[in-house]
Amino acid sequence: MADADAGHGIDHVRRVVSNAVLIGEQEFANMSIVLPAAWLHDCVVVPKNSPMRSRASSMAAEKALEFLSKIEYPKELVPFIIHCIHAHSFSAKIVCETLEAKVVQDADRMEAVGAIGIARCLMTGGAMKQRLYDPEEPFPVRRPYQDSVQSVDHFFAKLLGLASTMQTDHGREIAMHRTVFMLQFLHELADEIGIDHASLQQALDASHHLR
Repeated sequence: MADADAGHGIDHVRRVVSNAVLIGEQEFANMSIVLPAAWLHDCVVVPKNSPMRSRASSMAAEKALEFLSKIEYPKELVPFIIHCIHAHSFSAKIVCETLEAKVVQDADRMEAVGAIGIARCLMTGGAMKQRLYDPEEPFPVRRPYQDSVQSVDHFFAKLLGLASTMQTDHGREIAMHRTVFMLQFLHELADEIGIDHASLQQALDASHHLR
């Protein structure tokens, strides 16, 4: 994974595995499916701004199938692991058909909320040479989101709405707690750049992810 971007390296994978254990054990999922899927979910590196990004999970699933066959992992479990890898991706929009797929998807999405979510957003934005916020209108109210241009827009375009997409009760509970922290960050950012909190609240109200 040497070529992975700042938010998708081996540290990300290890945290997803930890999240999967945390959620999977609470949800009584089959960890013989969850753990291989969590370890292998990003085994093919596709840059975040690549036109191939929506195929990343399919490419990882193909590579994982090859690896699992090579190590002679129990054949009856492999299709369920491959489904988890296919379905974990936000951009692929594949419906989770098993509890284990829901656990892996939640474990991966949990990486985009809370302190880690903030750090990964800013690291990835910096690597893509984005600016932090629009100096004319830091929080998007009258303008559309441009999260390929400024990192703060990504909070409104995606991150703040992730808690509502969680598939498991335990994943949703953790994500909601971490989303509160992200909101606190945005309020602190407003203070530090001299923006009225009313402007931030307008942006939050306008975000379709938070309605």
